[in-house]
Amino acid sequence: MNIDEEEVDKVVLALLYLTSFQEGEIKRSWKSYDWSVMDHLHEKGYISDPKNKNKSVVFSELGEEQGKLLVSKYFTKAG
Repeated sequence: MNIDEEEVDKVVLALLYLTSFQEGEIKRSWKSYDWSVMDHLHEKGYISDPKNKNKSVVFSELGEEQGKLLVSKYFTKAG
């Protein structure tokens, strides 16, 4: 099977945003996804470095914007 890793990254970012929570000024999400995908999202500047002792990651401004757009693309109903 030929997996489109870019699409996987987009869907995981959307899921991270969909399940995120606000902590003061910071939007966080639990880091419960594949490490390689989390690393990709960090390298793209969407989330903080997942390699730490925290159980969650912090969204960058760009990550929040992209996450919101991707949730709309993948998870909203037309109409």
